[in-house]
Amino acid sequence: MRLVIYSQENSGRLHEVENVKAVARLRNYLDDKNMLNEEGITKLINTLKSFKNVVKTYELTKFTCIATATIRQARNKEELKKIVLEEIGWDMRILSEKEEAFYGYLSVVNSTSITEGITVDIGGGSTEVTYFKDRILKHYHSFPFGALTLKEFFPDNNRSNEKGMVKLRGFLQEQFRTLDWLKNGDVPLIGIGGSARNIAQIDQNIKAYPLAGLHQYQMNDSDIAQIVTYLASLNKEDLEKVEGLSKDRADTILPAACVFLSLYETIDAEGFILSRKGLRDGVFYEYLSKNSKTNLYPNVLEDSIVELIYEYNLNMNQIRHIQFLTRTFFRGLQKKGIGSLTKEDWVHLERACYVYNLGQYIDSESSSQHTFYLLANRTIDGLMHIDRLKMALIASYKNKTVFKQFIDPYKHWFLKEERKKLSLLGAILKFTYSLDATKRQVIEDFDMKIGNNNLTLTIYCNKDFNPEKYQSEKQKKHLEKILDKNMELIFLSNE
Repeated sequence: MRLVIYSQENSGRLHEVENVKAVARLRNYLDDKNMLNEEGITKLINTLKSFKNVVKTYELTKFTCIATATIRQARNKEELKKIVLEEIGWDMRILSEKEEAFYGYLSVVNSTSITEGITVDIGGGSTEVTYFKDRILKHYHSFPFGALTLKEFFPDNNRSNEKGMVKLRGFLQEQFRTLDWLKNGDVPLIGIGGSARNIAQIDQNIKAYPLAGLHQYQMNDSDIAQIVTYLASLNKEDLEKVEGLSKDRADTILPAACVFLSLYETIDAEGFILSRKGLRDGVFYEYLSKNSKTNLYPNVLEDSIVELIYEYNLNMNQIRHIQFLTRTFFRGLQKKGIGSLTKEDWVHLERACYVYNLGQYIDSESSSQHTFYLLANRTIDGLMHIDRLKMALIASYKNKTVFKQFIDPYKHWFLKEERKKLSLLGAILKFTYSLDATKRQVIEDFDMKIGNNNLTLTIYCNKDFNPEKYQSEKQKKHLEKILDKNMELIFLSNE
């Protein structure tokens, strides 16, 4: 059971300010008749009372109390609603199978740039799967089993019990084969919820993964299979010591990992991607879009970048001007076939224009270091980890030496030519920012001429350009080294 409190930022996005978790496992308190027993009711009420004490410290504009599979499946659910209302004063909303699946899907499409995929969310007593295409929900299903119920395949808690593993894998494959739409193939499998989060954390610890953040972290079937084999070899005591695994999930993580692996194999997925945003986020996305015609954000990444602009007080007029100058310079090189620049390169460069030197907000002297660290180690909805790293490397470019320092832990992620390309894109951005050193948009346009050994820019200015001239003359050396050309800058005043 979890209490989460958000504040709404100026950008319109949500920021989590409180997250309180209580391990309740109400599924264990359902009796033979599927009634939540007295002990379970007491646990439910005491946990909600504890949450209510936390809620009292905040002035909330919106509150909702939501129950999922265990309460939905309890035969005395109406009585439970009444008890919660009388004891706590909260009107408990019990989600249907469709609603539970829908909110998981909604959280994924509003926090990633994935347009087609299959989601899976393993709870204690149910497993929700959905299929969406072009960001639209096409199919959903709720299986009546979850991490707690699947524990029954290991009755003696002996995790190395091969017989139990074989039975569980067979059962899951049989269940998943009942849905024709799970055979789509070549789409990502997106894991939602605590079990998926723990699997990703274990994988990151095994690999000594150098980037921070779990949202949009990607794995493949061999990664999950390795984790299943590893977990199956451990006893209960050793499971509790696994790095990245929450102690309260030690007895349910192996069944959950088997679900992910079996589903991955069933759909022949192109990858397993973790979404840190889940059911509760889906509920809030619906609330935030209540006055809109659609529950879908038009552009997830754009919204995330706007959030960064608000958070670090970036100048949007300057950003637009820099994008214009950078695009002009980029296209000039592209026309001459210099640097083998592609449309994809421009996408990365354009994104970096938004957040160049963002670290100056913290300290101008070490702006480059702060820029790289902040961008590389924070979640940016809509960006996979590799693209987030590329943005950080381009936007933090200072010189060749510092670039090598930043990219060194990730060197094996890129081919030599890719590293060279990222260095070029960073040097271009550093130079074009120097053309607006005083943030006055002095430079209106420029012409570019490229020879064998030289590059000449004729720069047209609308007012005094001396600060811009000084900075650009100072910064052009980085581009000269990478392009292996001498740069001549000719400043002309339109006045």
